[in-house]
Amino acid sequence: MNKRASRRRFLTTSLLAGAVVPVSRALGQRTTKEKSHAAASSKLGITVAGYEYERVRALVDGRVQIEGCQTQFETDSIGQMNQHVFSGPQTREVTEVGISPFMLAFCNDGFRDYELLPIFVLKIFRHKSIFIRTDRGIRAPKDLRGRKIATPGYSSSSLTWIRGILQDEYGVRPDEIRWVVTGKDSAAKLTGGASNWERVVPSNLSISQAPEGQDESDLLLAGDVDAIFHPAEPQVYVDRHPKVDRLFADHRKVERAYFAKTGIFPIMHVVAIRRDVAKAEPWLPKAVFEAYSRAKQLDYEEMRKSRWAYSSLPWYGQELNETSELMGKNFYSYGIKKNRKALEAVFRYSHQQGLAKRVLKIDEVFNRTTLDLEESI
Repeated sequence: MNKRASRRRFLTTSLLAGAVVPVSRALGQRTTKEKSHAAASSKLGITVAGYEYERVRALVDGRVQIEGCQTQFETDSIGQMNQHVFSGPQTREVTEVGISPFMLAFCNDGFRDYELLPIFVLKIFRHKSIFIRTDRGIRAPKDLRGRKIATPGYSSSSLTWIRGILQDEYGVRPDEIRWVVTGKDSAAKLTGGASNWERVVPSNLSISQAPEGQDESDLLLAGDVDAIFHPAEPQVYVDRHPKVDRLFADHRKVERAYFAKTGIFPIMHVVAIRRDVAKAEPWLPKAVFEAYSRAKQLDYEEMRKSRWAYSSLPWYGQELNETSELMGKNFYSYGIKKNRKALEAVFRYSHQQGLAKRVLKIDEVFNRTTLDLEESI
């Protein structure tokens, strides 16, 4: 803990030395530039890492500031951010992480260097993430039983959600599938590739390793597997291969029905804060929460005022209206209260699937000062 505390970088007020002192300084007055420098120097210097989502962009470009902080924002991929937190230098005071890797590190390995804030910067409905060979007779989720499915990382957040949804909604269990885990990811440029914490596999399943050098798209294209579970879009789907499609062709309809039934918007990534910093600066977790919330509010305002015209998507405005009608004005909500169902589901899935040793509780992984925070949106 002491070593990490030594990493914290505070900007301290510096005294200006000089033989000649202006009259204004001699009288105890300071110029505007000097006042600005003194104000900046009194702030806590922190580094924040994450993707440059539209809902975060105001924090990235400086339109929104974390109160009391001088912030440097570093953009990175989720694989690299996970690596930095779990086995890297941990120089980032605040960072985006995958929720499943964090759960496994916390539960299975006793990881306590960071704790979570209820800022869920990436949520994605996951019915869209199942890709199939159209010549294998797979028409519905039940047809996945007994099939070979390739995936670049078994225990990633996305894969944990897909398996959980398949079991809860369609009765298809992980042990009814033959899994093939690849060492390569055809969409690695976007995801950063699977980290070690996304390659945890239970011992009671049929799981094999793909041949070295082959990714999930190679296997599906060759017909060596019947389907792919993927957090993004595998290259074989991006290329629109004629024998590859999504299992749920109209996934929007299915995902809207899923939300209407469950109230769950699946959480993929969450913001974490270094424990030593949060302990030393107890005001900081709330300040970070409020800054992310303000940045998202600006995104909402841009969506409603002008993005329907600036976006290249022709029905952007209709999609925004229909999303708001179904999911509410603050459809991308932060805070525990509105995300409790999703959190409890993914905690349950992780244990149910033999990944986490036990079912985690919300109040043990989230910073306690943020458990009751709610957005004023």
